[in-house]
Amino acid sequence: MPELGYWKIRGRERFYSTVYEQGDPPGLSREAWTSVKPKFGELLDFPNLPYYIDGDVKITQSNAILKHIARKHNLDGETAKEKANVDMLLDQAMDLRNGVVRLCYNKDYASLKDEYFKNVQTSLALFEKKLGDNKWFTGDKITVVDFPMYELLEQHTRMKSDSLDAYPKLKAFLGRFQELPKVKGYLAQDCVRNMPINNKSAAFR
Repeated sequence: MPELGYWKIRGRERFYSTVYEQGDPPGLSREAWTSVKPKFGELLDFPNLPYYIDGDVKITQSNAILKHIARKHNLDGETAKEKANVDMLLDQAMDLRNGVVRLCYNKDYASLKDEYFKNVQTSLALFEKKLGDNKWFTGDKITVVDFPMYELLEQHTRMKSDSLDAYPKLKAFLGRFQELPKVKGYLAQDCVRNMPINNKSAAFR
């Protein structure tokens, strides 16, 4: 069974998971990972979290892992155009995620939050336009990109409950995604509901 290694925060998948928990304040030690990282030098080309081990496939980097899983399960698009859209949207989602991470891990989160949500409107409007009347971001069939987009948009509503009110298509997408039977069952688990979004060093968890 594939193994996914990651911090003990949201992002875990239904694989054999190895989780690394950050230390408590005030030290917020990352030793749970850094103490074992050297041994992964012989296993991984670029030891980091997350890592994914699937037989002879041993990789790091979030999008590389997502694309590998997507290819195995035919979730990377069917036509050349769909595959190109999936790749583009994964990178767009990563750009959105990087902005969220910068905000949430900033000690001035509370004072920066309003400005962030003012600036992010341009990106949200583009995602709203891209989704359009599609059921999913690349059309009528779900692809790998819908998973990080759900997670990121849902995080925005946690930070600011009305953050998607101006984007009815994105709100409808969230509703459709979380009602998928397997997703709904996964989200209903206590261990998932209670899992923090970010690590202990974040101002918003």
